[in-house]
Amino acid sequence: MKHIIYVMFAVIALCVASCTDTASRYNKDINNAERLMQTNADSAMAILDQIDPTNLKVDSLRAKYHYLLAFGHMRQNRSMIGDSLVAFAHKYYSGKDVVRDVSSGTAYAWYKFWVGDTPGAIAMLDSIVSLSNVPDSLVVPTLRVRVLLGASEYQGETLIPFAKRLVAIESDTLRQIEAKYMLLSAYENTEKLDSALLLSEELIDYARSHRWGDKQFVFELEQAQILGEMGRTDESNRVVEGIFEKSSPDNGAADYLHIQLAMNALNSGNLSLASKELAVADSFAVEFRKEDDTYYRSYSNLLRTMIDFKQNGKMKLGHVNGLNNRQQERYNRAKASQWESERSALQQQSRALALKTESQHKTVVILVIALFALIIVVSAAWIIRQRRLHERENEERAEALQKMVDELKSAPAQMQSQVHTPEALRRAMLQQLGIIKMVAETPTEQNREMLRKISSIESDTDGELVNWNNVFELINTLYAGFYDKLQASYGELLSPKEKQIIVLMVAGFSTKEISVITGQTTSTIYVRKSSIRKKLGVPEKEDIVTFLREKTSD
Repeated sequence: MKHIIYVMFAVIALCVASCTDTASRYNKDINNAERLMQTNADSAMAILDQIDPTNLKVDSLRAKYHYLLAFGHMRQNRSMIGDSLVAFAHKYYSGKDVVRDVSSGTAYAWYKFWVGDTPGAIAMLDSIVSLSNVPDSLVVPTLRVRVLLGASEYQGETLIPFAKRLVAIESDTLRQIEAKYMLLSAYENTEKLDSALLLSEELIDYARSHRWGDKQFVFELEQAQILGEMGRTDESNRVVEGIFEKSSPDNGAADYLHIQLAMNALNSGNLSLASKELAVADSFAVEFRKEDDTYYRSYSNLLRTMIDFKQNGKMKLGHVNGLNNRQQERYNRAKASQWESERSALQQQSRALALKTESQHKTVVILVIALFALIIVVSAAWIIRQRRLHERENEERAEALQKMVDELKSAPAQMQSQVHTPEALRRAMLQQLGIIKMVAETPTEQNREMLRKISSIESDTDGELVNWNNVFELINTLYAGFYDKLQASYGELLSPKEKQIIVLMVAGFSTKEISVITGQTTSTIYVRKSSIRKKLGVPEKEDIVTFLREKTSD
């Protein structure tokens, strides 16, 4: 039994150690991913991809994993359709860890944007950036996302304070320029064109001084649009002509530049020039955009509709359909992109389920192997225990026999020749023991030596270990007819085995010696003694032999 308990404790300890080691390894991997996320998002995501989230049983690990996974997808600009559990992470960190609270909240807002809840995303970002106990260095990434989503929704007055704050606290120069550009867009959307024009001049000067050719081109085009909206068409045209002078007439943005010239002509009332510039813009768009001209057409179709209406005074259904079809096409593409993102998320979930199934299969195999190993260990322990018990029993029998032989050899010769002595009875016992059978059962060198010592003693047991009739006669002779009196008083009450034990007890044999002579185990002898005591009504503290001698002496 002890062996079984030890094995069970060992198995339990192994399982606990395995679980602890797994949790420790996951914690280490997730911490490494968090450390790499800001500098090398790809490496961080590679670490997270190796983790099966179904094995994360501790809330702290689950929250950290799903927060980092969503944050990594946001950093990589990947689909976040499958990152719904970032909500659990944000709830877990709320009020506990301000850094992860802000970061997970930003990732959660970006998830809302991905699933089409842009108002919900903006509301969440507003609540985060308005927190008073958050340092600027921590809130900057969140504020960037807030300004970006606000610009995509063409916010004006609402966006301006956020954009100004971002410009003020942004430490990265390039990102500060981007923040100013989004502030410029907010000014335009609120028709604060003077502020927008001043900011465009600042951006152009900065790009020119730092030789940012591409950025300077974008800012100058934005300035041309602002001037056109202010009614300063000649200035707007000069800005566009200045761009053409610095770059070739067929530069990659020539279609948008000619659209701006067409809009300026339309605002000036020169419809023929507007149509001409729009036709030039269309020719460049066909060359540059090929089939991917949806964004360009969203401008050109509206402008063409306005020119036709001014020329003919009528609105054509074909123009309206064209505008609607372009918008529908953009919607369909966005929907297809969303479906693709959802399909990717489902594929990720399928891979996670496959990993989970594989992990469960391995677990089942390990458990089956452990069960078989446990059965083998328990069986081996039981077999070893039984073998040791058998060996101990054989050793006890051998010791008892050896003691009897030694007593016989040490007795004086005249005592050995007398029948009416206990030594004669012991000699008779030895003569009737089935020594050959004992040796066959346990053929040890000790038994063979003992057999050589008593090789002169013959056996007439007729297949039994002793001839009990002779034993009973000897008991009667030595102890005043004890057996006959026992038989007369309790013969029907006692079994043959119990009678054998009683006469041997009367003759002074020990429990071990009785077990050898009767061919029973010592535990069986003790059980039979208890049975004898109950049958004869011997008090618990009284000796059985003393009790019987008193009863049979009457």
